[in-house]
Amino acid sequence: MAEKLNFALPEKKPRGSAAGVLTVLLLIVLTALVGVDLYLQWSAQKPEPATVGGLSVEQAKDLAGKLAQRGLYQQAATAWQDYLAAARPAGPQRAQIHFQIAGLLEKAGLYGDAIEQYYRSEEAAPMDELSPQINAHVKECFEKLGKFSALRYEVMDRTSMDASKPAGGKVVAEIGAEKISESQLDALIEESIEDQLAPMRAFMTPEQLNEQKKKAWEQSRSPQAKQEFLQSWLAQEILYRQALDQQLGEKPEVKRLVHSLTRQALSRQMLDEQLASRIHVTDTDVQTYYAANKDKYVEPAGARISHICVDEEGKANELLTQIKNGADFAALAKESGGKVAEDVHPGSYVPGIGDANDLNAAIFAADAPKVLDHAFKTEKGWEIVRVDEKRPPRQKSFDEVRQQVMMELLRRKSEEVQREYIKEMMDKYKVIVHTSALPAARPEPSKEASPKP
Repeated sequence: MAEKLNFALPEKKPRGSAAGVLTVLLLIVLTALVGVDLYLQWSAQKPEPATVGGLSVEQAKDLAGKLAQRGLYQQAATAWQDYLAAARPAGPQRAQIHFQIAGLLEKAGLYGDAIEQYYRSEEAAPMDELSPQINAHVKECFEKLGKFSALRYEVMDRTSMDASKPAGGKVVAEIGAEKISESQLDALIEESIEDQLAPMRAFMTPEQLNEQKKKAWEQSRSPQAKQEFLQSWLAQEILYRQALDQQLGEKPEVKRLVHSLTRQALSRQMLDEQLASRIHVTDTDVQTYYAANKDKYVEPAGARISHICVDEEGKANELLTQIKNGADFAALAKESGGKVAEDVHPGSYVPGIGDANDLNAAIFAADAPKVLDHAFKTEKGWEIVRVDEKRPPRQKSFDEVRQQVMMELLRRKSEEVQREYIKEMMDKYKVIVHTSALPAARPEPSKEASPKP
């Protein structure tokens, strides 16, 4: 008998317990990984406490205050700037801190940096209580910098009713497509003044130099002065551009000239910087120099005279007799073309008369008021002289000659420093002058007084 076929599906065998455990473990690991990822994302987004060079923002703030109290204004300003970068305050608080930084920089003498911080304060948040103070401080900073052109336009901008039109924007000239504004012209004038005053920098205090620059700037502001400067600058500028077009700078003779001028400018600048760094004159130095050299600052004796000049000795004697008999000197002087109120000082020269040694001596030997006893022959004729007033020598006070004494002391110190520095450089570069190899210098001719005619 044939075997019966079985078409039923095989019975499913139950899985072992190991597979279930593995699945549970995988789920646990996956959950843990997701949790770690979420934690890392959360910690990355969580802000860390701000620090400044290892200090908290509050410690940085305290440091800035302490530095300011000790007079370390620049360092205090830096500390406040670090605080700003870390704390990132906004609005009025930021404006107040910029204003405080500006004040510290101004005290430190960093006027350009102070102006920047005053501007930043205004940009951070316009504040009515700060605005008048910022106006005054910015003006003072520009004055101390000697930037009188910038100061002018700063004041104009701050007082203008139309803030959309900055002062100085008016076009005063054009070179092709290039436009020259009024403020640019003023800046060029100011640069020119600075260049002119540069040789005086070593001989003047910053305050004196600034005062000289201010005077020159005021003189340059007239319409005529501006027109003349503009015409001169335009002529120089177009000639310069034409020289570039024609490549004149490539010519050997031009290169030599430029090289020579560069050497002169650099050597002059080197010396000026040394003078400025080595010369320090205080008010006490000036007073001491004045006390030791008082005889240099004496106003000489003086006299005030009236005189009548005629061609002939006989006429002079006739007028002199009339005066001695009571005739009015002023009336006779008017009739004869005489002059009054001539100031005379000891020496050979008499104002209005000329060189006259004998007459000058007689004037200072006579009392005043008095008509001299006889007429004097001079290069202009015969002179009848009345001494109206005499003044004895007078010692000038320190306040009268302070500026003169300062300049004399600076000149002396400059000569001394220049000699010392040149000697240092001669030694440094081992300079030797072989005088025997050069022709002997000829002695200068003696300057004898020329004989009087």
